[in-house]
Amino acid sequence: MPTAKLRELGTFPTANAGKYIQQLCKHFAHKVEVTWDETSGTAALPSGPATLTATETELMVEITAADAEGLQRARYVIDSHMERFAFREAFKTMDWRKG
Repeated sequence: MPTAKLRELGTFPTANAGKYIQQLCKHFAHKVEVTWDETSGTAALPSGPATLTATETELMVEITAADAEGLQRARYVIDSHMERFAFREAFKTMDWRKG
């Protein structure tokens, strides 16, 4: 696995953050190592680990990668899955910011 050097934090305002962590982690567990509970999770994405945190008002996802291409892949993985899981909230993308 590459050494993670770059980091981004994505946020999505929602009252359903815990539910989305459950859905994302259960889904990712079919392909990568995952741990989670009601308010947090970690997924060993190929580009680097993703750490998910739920508050009462938002979902936060921290992604890491060795390079910009890895960050782009990780953003796509999170955003594309969230688009399916959070369609009732008209999700399009996390609000990604450099870490």
